[in-house]
Amino acid sequence: MNLQKLMKQAQAMQAGMVQAQARLAEQKFSAEAPGGKVKATADGAGNLVQLSIDPSVVDAEDVEFLEAMVLKTVQDALKGAKDMAEAEMRKVTGGLGFPM
Repeated sequence: MNLQKLMKQAQAMQAGMVQAQARLAEQKFSAEAPGGKVKATADGAGNLVQLSIDPSVVDAEDVEFLEAMVLKTVQDALKGAKDMAEAEMRKVTGGLGFPM
């Protein structure tokens, strides 16, 4: 394989990655706690973009429960967004495993 052809392929892959990242910034992944009382949404760039907490789960006597529920839901949303982004990048890179 000649160097010029390799460089063109690398440039095409880079352009595809830029386009995929732009698409991912628009995509959302949501997660919710059992019962739907806490909901979190992350975008494909890995940012938490929305968090909602039903007032019925706010109890001053049991803050630890709410903290755990929020933490788990946010983690699930971020992991889902990360998995979605990795799958999109694998399509572009052919599974070469470049970091995002």
